[in-house]
Amino acid sequence: MGQQPHESPGPLAGLRVLELGQLIAGPFATRILADFGAEVIKVEPRQGDPLRTWGMPTAAGSLWSLTQSRNKKCVTLDLKRAKAHDLVRRLAARCDMVVENFRPGKMEEWGLGYEDLKAGNPGLIMVRISGYGQTGPYRDRPGFGNIAESMGGIRYITGYPDRPPVRVGLSLGDTLAALYAVAGALAALEHRHITGAGQVVDVALSEAVLSVLEGIIPDYGRYGAVRERTGNVLANAAPSNMYRAADGRWVAIGANADGIFRRFTALMGRPELAGDPRFIDNPARVAHVHELDAIIGDWVATQTTEELLRRLEKAEVPAGPVYSVADIAADPQFQARNMLLQVFDSRVGTLLMPGVVPALTETPGGVRWAGPDIGQHNDEVYGRLLGLGEAERDQLKREGVI
Repeated sequence: MGQQPHESPGPLAGLRVLELGQLIAGPFATRILADFGAEVIKVEPRQGDPLRTWGMPTAAGSLWSLTQSRNKKCVTLDLKRAKAHDLVRRLAARCDMVVENFRPGKMEEWGLGYEDLKAGNPGLIMVRISGYGQTGPYRDRPGFGNIAESMGGIRYITGYPDRPPVRVGLSLGDTLAALYAVAGALAALEHRHITGAGQVVDVALSEAVLSVLEGIIPDYGRYGAVRERTGNVLANAAPSNMYRAADGRWVAIGANADGIFRRFTALMGRPELAGDPRFIDNPARVAHVHELDAIIGDWVATQTTEELLRRLEKAEVPAGPVYSVADIAADPQFQARNMLLQVFDSRVGTLLMPGVVPALTETPGGVRWAGPDIGQHNDEVYGRLLGLGEAERDQLKREGVI
């Protein structure tokens, strides 16, 4: 584990982003932009983003929020007040992007829709993240990640066929939407470099999930096939599963390519399986996957995890242990790639954070500071950026605006 070097200002240095919104999708998108050098101004209500109370607490807020708001500048602003709307317009005029994840129509209700903000900044890029998007019959519905994962199709296929659908264990819908938001923001930024014009990036959580369904939609369109839950079995390739070793740990093995399968069966001491009509090619193996998995499971159960992984690596069969977070923290590969960062914070000491993805060779991203206190950058942003004097800032604070 080590501290991510951040000598490089990052490839997005000079880009200024205004974050409006709370919790996961919008703030995760801006975290990625901030990791790569963008100046992100996070607007929070006076009590802070609710994420500050989600998860394990510290004196400076939840550990999750300290990671989610890393590298950002935090200001307070009560968006329900008219004076706050004027401040947002003034901030947007000095920013390259605005990222918001309110329900569609809320920004327009406040006089902060794209056309309103664009009037003071024609090149503004506005990234809008919502449950169902800015248009369509569902646009006004509230949308959370669990609903998007359900309606986007991923929960229907997750789990075992004889049990109810299950969640992945993370806020996958929000995370996917955030990643698409970043991709859209950078595409819009490139367009602005060419034309000078801004635009809206419209990201729906439900569509972000739907977009990663691989071959499920074309399979349905051509054959009317509806993929069902198959547990840990890969629907279109075999063998690819998790198997329990003699010491009780689980190991994932993917030997679904024909050449790899031949090497795997030789390693198992069962080379004849590669020529067995049930397993001779991938379609045959998929059709007889339960028989094949039973054979593999019996073999894996005779070896310890360490021994098994050593032998599989030597035979060039893709495999890896099923990790807990404790295993991740101890793994030398993740450590060598700076994916486990120790970030010192004067309020709470050293924090362990996930690293920056992807790795860039010339202008890498980095972590410069953990998530700030509520309103920590009010004076810098409202004073130096907007030019509000101390008396004016104090008045706005007394009125509950900032």
